[in-house]
Amino acid sequence: MAIAITNLTKQFNERIAVDHLTLTIDQGEFFALLGQNAAGKTTTIKMLSCLLTPSSGDALMSGDSIVANPTAVKQKINISPQETAVAPNLSVKENLEFIARIYGGNKLEAKHKAVDMMTKFGLAERAQSKAKTLSGGLQRRLSIAMALISDPQIIFLDEPTLGLDIRARRDLWKILLELKGKITIVLTTHYLEEVEALADRVGIMHSGKLHALGTIDELKENTGQSSLEDIFLTLTEEV
Repeated sequence: MAIAITNLTKQFNERIAVDHLTLTIDQGEFFALLGQNAAGKTTTIKMLSCLLTPSSGDALMSGDSIVANPTAVKQKINISPQETAVAPNLSVKENLEFIARIYGGNKLEAKHKAVDMMTKFGLAERAQSKAKTLSGGLQRRLSIAMALISDPQIIFLDEPTLGLDIRARRDLWKILLELKGKITIVLTTHYLEEVEALADRVGIMHSGKLHALGTIDELKENTGQSSLEDIFLTLTEEV
C-alpha cells in the first residue's frame, strides 16, 4: 500500500476544507483526484505532501506518518505543482542538475541523472537552452522531470497539462503513461479526458468529502451515467 489515509481533516476557522477523508492508494497506481474548485483537492495534496498540518486524522505514505514523521515522508515523495516550477535563467541541464544536487547527489551523479531525465522527457536537444525560452509544453515536461529526478516512490501532479495545447497535452500523456506501474502517481486535473486516458481509479471530492471512488467503469455502473462528465456533474451538483 503506497498511501493509507484515515479520517484526514483540515479546518480553517469555521470552514472545513477536508472532512474526514479515508482512502487507500496502491503501490504503482495512477490515481486521479477530481473535484470543483474549493472541493478540497489542493488542501488534501498539501497535507499529504507535508506542506500543511492536518487538523486531525493521519496518512501513511509508504508506511510513514505525515503527522509523526514528515521528514521521512518528504524523502519518499515529490510534487510537480500547478505553477511550472523551473528556474527561468538556468538551462534545462542546469535545472535538473541543481535539483539532483539538492537531493544529495554528487556532481557526477547529478550529471548522469540529468542526462537520463532529458532523454526520457525528450529534452536532450534543448539541454543548453534557458528554461524561459522553452514552450509551455516543454516547461511542464522539465518541471515534472525535476520532480522525478529524486526517484520518489510517490509523486503528486497538480494540473500537469493546464494551459497546454492539445498536441503538447497528448505528448505529455505519452510520457506519463510510461510511468504507470513504476511509481505511485496522484493526479489532479480539470480535464476529464485526461483522467480517462491515464487513471487506474478515480476519486471525486465535493465540499471536502469523497463522494465517489472506483474505476471509470465502476462509477458508470454505480451511478447509471454513461460518461465521466455526467458522473462528475451529478456527484458535484449543489443540493
